[in-house]
Amino acid sequence: MTAPVMPEQPLDEALAADLAATSLSLARRFAAGATLWSLSPAWEPHANHIAVEFVHPVIVGKRALPAVALTGPDPVGLARASVRPGDVILAVATAGDPVVRSVMRRAPAWGTTTIWIGHGPRPPAGAADHVLWPDDPDPRTPVTGRFVLLYHLLWELTHVCLEHPGLLTEPEAGCDGEVCVTCSDEGRLGEVISEAPDGRTLVRTAAGQELVDTMLVAPVAPGDLVLVHAGTAISRIDEEGEAR
Repeated sequence: MTAPVMPEQPLDEALAADLAATSLSLARRFAAGATLWSLSPAWEPHANHIAVEFVHPVIVGKRALPAVALTGPDPVGLARASVRPGDVILAVATAGDPVVRSVMRRAPAWGTTTIWIGHGPRPPAGAADHVLWPDDPDPRTPVTGRFVLLYHLLWELTHVCLEHPGLLTEPEAGCDGEVCVTCSDEGRLGEVISEAPDGRTLVRTAAGQELVDTMLVAPVAPGDLVLVHAGTAISRIDEEGEAR
């Protein structure tokens, strides 16, 4: 088999800065006890490779880090059942991948940090916490080795950060003044779990499961996304991530 051709200039300055910031964020999450969940519906070998890379370090002295590949016919359902608040989801996919878009939309309700590696047109701003996107329109990019290089570098730089404990304390989020930076006036994202006996709805948010009043947005069904504020669902989020 012919070895993949590596690009002459694999990282530009902007991508290198994004990679450094992503590595620090990932190291902080691992230090806090997170599991990394990898996802690549169109190119499952990437998801498996990432999980193996983090769990089985090839350099003596590097610690094994918990990582699992999300594969199979229903990655969204598998992610919903598996991820915990504080975990990390790393996806390798184009910006138009419907499965990854669905996972990324739900991740804030699950309380997870998100990383998206891809190429071509970029995802919308805010679609993921960290976006690692080579400026390369070549459709062969997923098999040239560039993605592999990116997540190998992510693995290595994450370990570099883990070797410096002073870097691993995350800034505390909280309320400052009259506006809460955690939920803001717009509400927190929640995913509907089921109806509750008292007429309210059980919803999953980054803070855990909550009973909320969904009268303003009824009817709702399991898997629907809503914005929750002061114990009430104030709007629904459609498949494009827009409030309505």
